[in-house]
Amino acid sequence: MRWRAAIAALLMTLVLGAAEAPGDPSYEIWLVDQSDTAGLTHGGTVYVYGGGDVTSRLSAARPAAVIDLAGATSSLCLASTGRNPVRPHMIVFNKADTHAALAFVASGHVVIFDAAARRPLACLSTEVGAGGARQAHALWPTEDDRYLVIANQNGKKLERIRTDYATGAFTQEPAATLDLAGCTTPSGAPCQAPGIRPDNAPICLFIASDNGPVFVSLRGGGMFVVDWRATPMAVVGEYDQDHVPANGCGFVEAKGTVFGDGGGGTAANLDQFSVFRLPRSGYSASNPPNTPSVQRLYDDDTPERDAHGTAVSARERHVWVGDRDANVVEVFDGRTGARVNTVPLTSPYSADPTVDLFASSPDRAWVFASTRGPTPLSGDPHSSHGTDPGLLIVRMTDEGRGGQVRGLIPISNVDAAGAERADAHGIRVRNLR
Repeated sequence: MRWRAAIAALLMTLVLGAAEAPGDPSYEIWLVDQSDTAGLTHGGTVYVYGGGDVTSRLSAARPAAVIDLAGATSSLCLASTGRNPVRPHMIVFNKADTHAALAFVASGHVVIFDAAARRPLACLSTEVGAGGARQAHALWPTEDDRYLVIANQNGKKLERIRTDYATGAFTQEPAATLDLAGCTTPSGAPCQAPGIRPDNAPICLFIASDNGPVFVSLRGGGMFVVDWRATPMAVVGEYDQDHVPANGCGFVEAKGTVFGDGGGGTAANLDQFSVFRLPRSGYSASNPPNTPSVQRLYDDDTPERDAHGTAVSARERHVWVGDRDANVVEVFDGRTGARVNTVPLTSPYSADPTVDLFASSPDRAWVFASTRGPTPLSGDPHSSHGTDPGLLIVRMTDEGRGGQVRGLIPISNVDAAGAERADAHGIRVRNLR
């Protein structure tokens, strides 16, 4: 039956592709395959696509560059830390779009690249934390390009790297590290405790456009808002599991507020789709817990739901929150927060795309999503198990209220036994200036 789907996808590509004008060449899309380089137990791959090529050729687009992370990147990490980098997970660009930073979740490495040259410049390692673990699950740049904030997931630490992109100096700052498992909140409560915040593994991070504090989602529920300028970094907003859902990995800014999600995908919380929002500012260590108040916009804990990944339309009219289990996007009004639509992401290109994270074109007319593979390397298989690893291409319609899948660019990493190992995860858009 797969040949019928392939033919249908090709016909749709020809029909829709013929109607597309030449795409915008002013940006590129970086897609991370977190599976090991073929034949090795480390490495991985970054695929770089031209934005204009993707939006004009759709499924027929091919990468402009491919970075094998088992090459120069692994050599640099081995020389710098004595260990190879394993499982590239999340990628971000600095605000000037001159450099990329890539977090390796299994080994705890952070690698910084010259984005234009596709060349690794520095490899740093997160600290050993809770239970002897260290990971780099996610990272986020400050708006002034002075720092990267790192989520050391199983180590349960928030870490900071000082970044000087002009001189190429990247410095870890251990004195800034915040121990999320052992700290005490401004109210005097333990940072991690049953019934409050039972599992403080930091999942995803976000700093809004005002360069305010960093929002930190937690695996077991609850959240911290942290002053990243302080040394050590300091909690200025504390939220418990009753106010902020678990497993959030999707923050986005719209109309002066920060939207966040909470999902399933772990043994303790298999199924959930929750969306909330908070103000960008108003955080202080003198506030009582759960202040400023959380606005819960949508909650659904029925089976086969898993919120993951966000995007925002032009003029911040609508916010998209993906569901990698149900293969849909729930659409919210950026001003009121009301849920206004559900956009299906299944199509002739894939009956089970299992979208993970999103990135938008500079004009926010297009949304690109990483799609998971049949051998997922992170997350529970019930929500992360996909059939078509690659890059999903979606056109926003009606100012972001709707959307239409236009194609899927496949990636592949078949092992010696014939099993497909490709598992797309991190994805970001880089503006070319």
